[in-house]
Amino acid sequence: MTAPGRGYVGRFAPSPTGPLHAGSLVAALASWLDARAHGGRWLVRIEDVDAPRCVTGADALILDQLAACGLQPDDAPVSQSRRGALYAQALSQLQRAGWAYPCGCTRTEIDAVWLARGVHWPRHVETPYPGTCRCGLAGRPERAQRLLTAVSPATGAAGVVIAWHDRRLGAARQDVCAEVGDFVLRRADGLWAYQLAVVSDDAAQGITHVVRGEDLADNTPRQIHLQRVLGLPTPFYLHTPLVSGANGEKLSKQNGALPLDLSDPLAALRAAGAHLAIHTPADTQAAWLQDAVARWRGRWCDLACD
Repeated sequence: MTAPGRGYVGRFAPSPTGPLHAGSLVAALASWLDARAHGGRWLVRIEDVDAPRCVTGADALILDQLAACGLQPDDAPVSQSRRGALYAQALSQLQRAGWAYPCGCTRTEIDAVWLARGVHWPRHVETPYPGTCRCGLAGRPERAQRLLTAVSPATGAAGVVIAWHDRRLGAARQDVCAEVGDFVLRRADGLWAYQLAVVSDDAAQGITHVVRGEDLADNTPRQIHLQRVLGLPTPFYLHTPLVSGANGEKLSKQNGALPLDLSDPLAALRAAGAHLAIHTPADTQAAWLQDAVARWRGRWCDLACD
């Protein structure tokens, strides 16, 4: 993995599907604190690759909300919607190496394959891809591009099992082939899939540390697999505890999350800090952020942090 220290580069990568809410501020604050505690740089990337879900003006609103909380990026934010050439280059590299292949399956067809095998996947569990198109489209039109996880085209080794370490959650392991299957790189609607975009962007921006919500931890093995086959470095990961809604599920825009009330930015920061077990009596925003960095450094900073 990438070595921490003075070359630290972190990022916050919101999707502009609406304004920040309490849960997204926790992730933004944690990533900012980690960067500042390491004496590193903090970037903001607008993840608007899924254009149909994006809300006009939400990117500017998010940046204004961050600024109101004193969370200023060290470089101008970048937007995924303008980085398609980078993702196309990565996909081309995977295709040339035999890692990517066209897929003609619909969701209904994938479900039908598992049903025919007598397998029923629980609700809220991602249905693994059964590998239908690994040997060709059989005359069907291409709908997507997928990344091979069943076998290495270079060595013939079967399966992809990723073992990794999260700075908060500890050791983790996933059989990507069995639990996820060959995952999508470019969608049926022509849009770039999240996994390929985020891996390409993290590498292009020199990201050394990823701090994000725990709901994204399950994406990490797929991203490490992509990093390895593309010959890219793997950052350090830290996944923060989630903020739950009234129904006990992750707080999100789809789950009725309200926009941040920033009439008192210090109060919003204190609430986000409390969720990260950071409590400080400082009575100004600048003093609170300074003390929070020191407290984060004492709890989460890598040994190389000085």
